[in-house]
Amino acid sequence: MMINRRQFLTTLGLATLGTQMPPLIAQGELSPNTILKPSRLQVGDTVGLIAPAGVFEPKYIEVVKQYLKELGLKAKLGAHILDRYGYLAGKDADRAADVNAMFSDRSVKAIITVRGGWGCNRILPLLNYPLIRSHPKIIMGYSDITSLLLAINARSQMITFHGPVATSTWSPFMLDYLKRILFDGEAVTMQNINTSEVRVEAIAPGKARGKLVGGNLSVLSAMVGSPYLPSWYKSILFVEDTNEDIYRVDRMLTQLKNAGILNQISGFIFGQCTDCSLGDEPSFTLMQVLQDHILPLSIPAWYGSMIGHIKDKFILPIGLEVEIDADTGTIELLEAAVN
Repeated sequence: MMINRRQFLTTLGLATLGTQMPPLIAQGELSPNTILKPSRLQVGDTVGLIAPAGVFEPKYIEVVKQYLKELGLKAKLGAHILDRYGYLAGKDADRAADVNAMFSDRSVKAIITVRGGWGCNRILPLLNYPLIRSHPKIIMGYSDITSLLLAINARSQMITFHGPVATSTWSPFMLDYLKRILFDGEAVTMQNINTSEVRVEAIAPGKARGKLVGGNLSVLSAMVGSPYLPSWYKSILFVEDTNEDIYRVDRMLTQLKNAGILNQISGFIFGQCTDCSLGDEPSFTLMQVLQDHILPLSIPAWYGSMIGHIKDKFILPIGLEVEIDADTGTIELLEAAVN
């Protein structure tokens, strides 16, 4: 019997999702269709700080605590946050233990990673996804934290947040989005502020709706083939990167295409490619590479959103339904991301 391409991709997506479910979901004790939202932040809450990737310097602890204090929040440090193991913030088992411990700690209301670097992929098999699902909390970060956010979203079926790490510069722009999304539970519409440094360039016009999924392109492409990625069917994919030659961006997008990911999405956003270069001549421009990969998909898409390794960045709820408009470069949350 012949099936059309869309039916095949749908079936493929559902089959893949089945391999990604945590044990409790697979056994029917938890519905795989229920996406959990964490509780919103409130003044006086305790925030857990963890270093699941690169080494965290002790000199930043007081700075981070002061940021949280100004928001009316208290800090609780992970037991291994200052550990060192080569370029990692401790051994894999210890970094994973800090993640699990923060989710199980009832005094902790949200979790913020202190920095990226490298290392989150190494701890994904060691996380207790049923435990995390039974204690849904805000968890936020970006860059290498992408793998942690995507794995928890996929395996624990919980909204996670692509946003600043604790050592980011907490600008008024980010604090405004943090308050509106994580404290007030507002269904905001995100749009670039007026600046020539983050100019939106449409790849293909139009509007689309879907589940928001994505993160750092290098990290995401390195996760392809693992059981820690969510379903891509009709999702809105956002990516960003830093310090990459254009041919590497091309290579990573090609990997997503060959893995069948790009053919499933309903919309595409490339944030910022900070300090990316043409590399050796001759070269394509980044826009030429994006057009090669995205235009044939006939989906709304643009480059230049305020996402990535930049001072002012959006806070994006991974797993939440959104509507995008490629003509205006806007991302509209269709519901609150927190309870």
